[in-house]
Amino acid sequence: MRIIIFVPMSIKTIMPKAKKAVGAEMTFLEHLEELRWHIIRSLASVALFGIVIFTNKEFVFDRIIFGPKWETFPTYKFFCKILNIMCTPPQFMVQAFKVEEKFITHLKVSIILGIIISFPYIFWEVWKFIKPGLYQNERKAARGMVFVCSALFLLGVLFGYYVISPFALNFLTGYELADTISTPTLTSYVNNMAMYTVPTGIVFELPVVVYFLTKIGLITPQFLKQYRKMAFVVILVMSAVITPPDVMTQFLIGVPLYILYEISIVISQRVVAQQEKEMASA
Repeated sequence: MRIIIFVPMSIKTIMPKAKKAVGAEMTFLEHLEELRWHIIRSLASVALFGIVIFTNKEFVFDRIIFGPKWETFPTYKFFCKILNIMCTPPQFMVQAFKVEEKFITHLKVSIILGIIISFPYIFWEVWKFIKPGLYQNERKAARGMVFVCSALFLLGVLFGYYVISPFALNFLTGYELADTISTPTLTSYVNNMAMYTVPTGIVFELPVVVYFLTKIGLITPQFLKQYRKMAFVVILVMSAVITPPDVMTQFLIGVPLYILYEISIVISQRVVAQQEKEMASA
């Protein structure tokens, strides 16, 4: 007599999870599935913030995107009071020539700001995916990494917004060439604002990059000190690339970058000292 036993679907789906709970390693496909959910949650956070930004277009464009156009912008007040410069904001009109330009730009701004605001959560999702593959000492060494990376990125974005963009707009819109006036398109203006902020946020991650490169032995404090002059030249070139050809603006972006480079040397020295201490006590 044959007895056929039907296993409920719920039990079948629970059994693989129970196996993982015991400590079995995940397969390649399971890693891909895990990565997929991290990506989905990250995109969901970008979409959520993007929708909020999209539905508040008057505030976003008037107060944030076009903020550097108004006299009430904090940068103009600060530099006018301290150095008696930039007391008057740049005077220019922004135009939209294409039928779809306003909507497409509105959508683009919502996505960019959604990514910027979601960056801490996105990085946290990345860290959750990487963390299980690290050793205990590596997790301990990277403690607080999400907070540090997020803070540096947002600090860089704010620096680009409040420092680089006002000086860049003043220089570019005030540049005289024959009988011409500055009437940038909406797309051009938004692209420039994005260029002044997002790349700066990425560049501000330099200390974190140096920390990990020192950890794996690719660079040393001696290497950073040896090529300090070359790094200074590279910083000047980078400042010229992400800013207009204005000495003041290049100076404002170059000085913080060089300070970050010096901070990176100190971080690298501490990492090497910690590694030597661990080797001595082993």
